[in-house]
Amino acid sequence: MSSKKSCPEYPEITEDHNITEEEVRQQEIFELEAEERSWLSGPRSRLHDLVSLLQVGLDLIKAYRILHFVGPCVTIFGSARTKPGTRWYELAREMGEASAELGFTVLTGGGPGIMQAGNQGAFEAGGKSIGVNIILPFEQNVNPYVHRSVDMRYFFTRKTMLVKYSYAFIVMPGGAGTLDEMFETMTLIQTGKLKDFPIILMGKDFWQPLMDFVYKMAEEGTISPKDPDLIFFTDSVEEAKAHLQRHAVRQFGLRRKNIPKRIPILGEG
Repeated sequence: MSSKKSCPEYPEITEDHNITEEEVRQQEIFELEAEERSWLSGPRSRLHDLVSLLQVGLDLIKAYRILHFVGPCVTIFGSARTKPGTRWYELAREMGEASAELGFTVLTGGGPGIMQAGNQGAFEAGGKSIGVNIILPFEQNVNPYVHRSVDMRYFFTRKTMLVKYSYAFIVMPGGAGTLDEMFETMTLIQTGKLKDFPIILMGKDFWQPLMDFVYKMAEEGTISPKDPDLIFFTDSVEEAKAHLQRHAVRQFGLRRKNIPKRIPILGEG
């Protein structure tokens, strides 16, 4: 009988896998370019982690001080790369307008593309338009159609704010970030962490393969058979607006909600 080989405490490193000083230096440079990179790059000193926790808290407090007073929101997700005048840009602009007409504040990531389109629609319709911008190593400017914006250091705190104050979510064509936002929101609803707020997926030509996959997951039993019903799939602004009216305005009685008053002594201008 062969003896059992004990598991080493750490993975064995061969000569082929030795890390050079140059590779270490490049990793340090990469981490120093953005605080979030350093935080997500494994164990650090207790002091560094404490500083990160304080920065996370500061991110949240900054957002609370602005978003607490803007009223019920609809969040519009989508690609930052979509150009003005294109089909999806104009559809997002129309949805921003429709949301404002229902009395919602339109909330986006505050950047260009679909975010700008949603803010523009609300702004031009005379509604409230808010941006939650992300601070990146390369500058992302806040689009010119927001009445107020807040800059956030971390993607996860930003995403939390985009969900926290919203009663509906409109998902336009986008990339990895849009998928992340949509499926995290869906997961929060699916697991009961968030009320059954409507998710409106717009762009049938673009998203049809995704919806096919969602139904495939239901067929395979990896999600509940009812989970695909969490998504309202349409290209029609009128259908989407009616869905918002039915499942966000009436269902939650938003017109009876009182917006909290600002307290100047706390710096809530």
